[in-house]
Amino acid sequence: MGLMPLTKEVAKGSIGRGVLPAVELAIEQIRNESLLRPYFLDLRLYDTECDNAKGLKAFYDAIKYGPNHLMVFGGVCPSVTSIIAESLQGWNLVQLSFAATTPVLADKKKYPYFFRTVPSDNAVNPAILKLLKHYQWKRVGTLTQDVQRFSEVRNDLTGVLYGEDIEISDTESFSNDPCTSVKKLKGNDVRIILGQFDQNMAAKVFCCAYEENMYGSKYQWIIPGWYEPSWWEQVHVEANSSRCLRKNLLAAMEGYIGVDFEPLSSKQIKTISGKTPQQYEREYNNKRSGVGPSKFHGYAYDGIWVIAKTLQRAMETLHASSRHQRIQDFNYTDHTLGRIILNAMNETNFFGVTGQVVFRNGERMGTIKFTQFQDSREVKVGEYNAVADTLEIINDTIRFQGSEPPKDKTIILEQLRKISLPLYSILSALTILGMIMASAFLFFNIKNRNQKLIKMSSPYMNNLIILGGMLSYASIFLFGLDGSFVSEKTFETLCTVRTWILTVGYTTAFGAMFAKTWRVHAIFKNVKMKKKIIKDQKLLVIVGGMLLIDLCILICWQAVDPLRRTVEKYSMEPDPAGRDISIRPLLEHCENTHMTIWLGIVYAYKGLLMLFGCFLAWETRNVSIPALNDSKYIGMSVYNVGIMCIIGAAVSFLTRDQPNVQFCIVALVIIFCSTITLCLVFVPKLITLRTNPDAATQNRRFQFTQNQKKEDSKTSTSVTSVNQASTSRLEGLQSENHRLRMKITELDKDLEEVTMQLQDTPEKTTYIKQNHYQELNDILNLGNYTESTDGGKAILKNHLDQNPQLQWNTTEPSRTCKDPIEDINSPEHIQRRLSLQLPILHHAYLPSIGGVDASCVSPCVSPTASPRHRHVPPSFRVMVSGL
Repeated sequence: MGLMPLTKEVAKGSIGRGVLPAVELAIEQIRNESLLRPYFLDLRLYDTECDNAKGLKAFYDAIKYGPNHLMVFGGVCPSVTSIIAESLQGWNLVQLSFAATTPVLADKKKYPYFFRTVPSDNAVNPAILKLLKHYQWKRVGTLTQDVQRFSEVRNDLTGVLYGEDIEISDTESFSNDPCTSVKKLKGNDVRIILGQFDQNMAAKVFCCAYEENMYGSKYQWIIPGWYEPSWWEQVHVEANSSRCLRKNLLAAMEGYIGVDFEPLSSKQIKTISGKTPQQYEREYNNKRSGVGPSKFHGYAYDGIWVIAKTLQRAMETLHASSRHQRIQDFNYTDHTLGRIILNAMNETNFFGVTGQVVFRNGERMGTIKFTQFQDSREVKVGEYNAVADTLEIINDTIRFQGSEPPKDKTIILEQLRKISLPLYSILSALTILGMIMASAFLFFNIKNRNQKLIKMSSPYMNNLIILGGMLSYASIFLFGLDGSFVSEKTFETLCTVRTWILTVGYTTAFGAMFAKTWRVHAIFKNVKMKKKIIKDQKLLVIVGGMLLIDLCILICWQAVDPLRRTVEKYSMEPDPAGRDISIRPLLEHCENTHMTIWLGIVYAYKGLLMLFGCFLAWETRNVSIPALNDSKYIGMSVYNVGIMCIIGAAVSFLTRDQPNVQFCIVALVIIFCSTITLCLVFVPKLITLRTNPDAATQNRRFQFTQNQKKEDSKTSTSVTSVNQASTSRLEGLQSENHRLRMKITELDKDLEEVTMQLQDTPEKTTYIKQNHYQELNDILNLGNYTESTDGGKAILKNHLDQNPQLQWNTTEPSRTCKDPIEDINSPEHIQRRLSLQLPILHHAYLPSIGGVDASCVSPCVSPTASPRHRHVPPSFRVMVSGL
């Protein structure tokens, strides 16, 4: 029989006392099965109390005084274990620990003869990696206590996650106060926190998490699971001192996941001892008889079986060799036998009470369990098998505080703010109605183009107004097209197209209206009363010039700084559905580098155009021929358009982050302005044409009366029907009218002389007609004297300058002494003047301005008839056409 003592270093406390029953059970079973027949195991205990000096002394004394030891079984305290493990290579001794979990012992270059049946603290890192992958968490943060043990685990975890496409977004460490580090983690949007700290610091960490609101459905804490059972009950008093009540601590802890090695396998499979883990646990509890349990007892039990199986393989190896060496011949200088034992240890592979016992580079490939804190207790929710590299989540045990696992970061769902399809449909329908209305006006305008009412209002210009309105309507369809309807490239093209269409449409519509108003202004505000014929071709040139300015601006804009599609990102918003995501709204814009400058140019040009239109409308406001003058309606249109554009631009700018509201405002402004403008221009014409087609074009009639006071009051009214004037100007005009009447009295004499010449010398008629036609026409124009005094003077001056033979140097005393006003307005004078004026006026002057209404002219005689043969009625009514 040989002696094979096993030296075990244990510390005073629950670990040492708790593992002894397990070791004794293992030795008894090995002896009963005669696994090492005819040998037996001798267990020698050395208590070092985790003191380095005592540990080294016990080790050296065992080597010096005891029998030869084949292996060292034990090592609890990291400080003692690491010193002994580093020196074992010199004695060719293999050490097997059941409780030393410090990661530093995994260095095989420094500790080549060290093994352990318990997984190291680093063994949890592959399990954490598997858990992260299972829930697709790819962004984590670490919070580590400044202790070597935890720092080593953190460093190993960094290496494990580095090549697995998992980002460690923030790494924080602390010594005493973790609140600053917790706050930094929150600032970096860390949602999955991997903690490495002891249970005392854990209470502080969760109190800080409660203060920072880093708990609940949006966060997941993963911390060590080797804390004492109900550890929060032992530390809550300290937590209370930091203004963290127990209920607050428990609220922050709810749902955390603890990671630790599995003390006993949960599989009901017979182990190497022939018993299932559950049967062994019952025997262990019976044997310890009042001794507190140790979480390492299963690893100590399997450790004895590892030693037994290692020695068995070593003896088999020696028996098979040709050296005929026995295991009891081992000594501390026998490197060959020491290497055989080392190799046999590496070949260990069996199923124990703690699971599959396999070593990889001296490290136990064990089982890692996951527990979750639920309702003030820890519940096992899964386990990781390091040998098979598999994760098993127990069904329906893990509970997250939200409807789904927390996200590894604030999930930002970029959502393009789009125009609502129903809104787009409604506004498009309104736009189509507006275009139908414009088409109806166009049909009406073309169909009635030969009607005097429509013809006098420039139908071609009216067509341009309708065209401009329809272009404005069409731009609404383009404004409503965004990323939900078209691609990014198409949207960028639409940015330019819709700007061009709206700009050209505005200029076409209002340019045509202003051109019409300018013609009225040019004719009726002509100071010299010269005859003007302004055709539609000239108005088209004016509108074309306005459009040319538009095109120059737009072409320069497109060439120098074209509009581009830009995406504006807004601040994140919570998900309306309550999901753990944040929505970052995106909004498409049509912008360029110098957007403000280009818009300023366009707005300035359009503003000047509108002001010019307002000026023309104001100047022609008293022209009372409806067929010619749209000044009232143009003024109303400009007023409505101006107000709506100002309001629309302001509201549109304020609501630029709300595309539905902005599109609705822009579309309604365009629809309102275009509809109002078209209606103001065409509805009055339509109504007039349907009800009283002659009302707008009927002659303006003047009747001469013998009442001098009435005549004086009417003389201030011109042919252009200026209804009212200021009092001061009226007095001036009356004074000038009095002076001109005196001049007319003098001219009557000459008219009588001309008449007598025509009667006496018929052969001179042709000469008189040829040489005095223009003079007589100019004289008659004095009857059309307008409100401009200077104009009358100029007309008379031109007449006298061009015809000096008609100037009078003398006046009869009988004429001058008599009241000239009574003379010129007497029936006798009027009849005498008209006897000569009307034939000439009828056949020479009136055809050039529209002719005389036949129904209103009594003397329907031949124009060649002599004035003396014409019957002159006492009064006549004369129609003066506007153009």
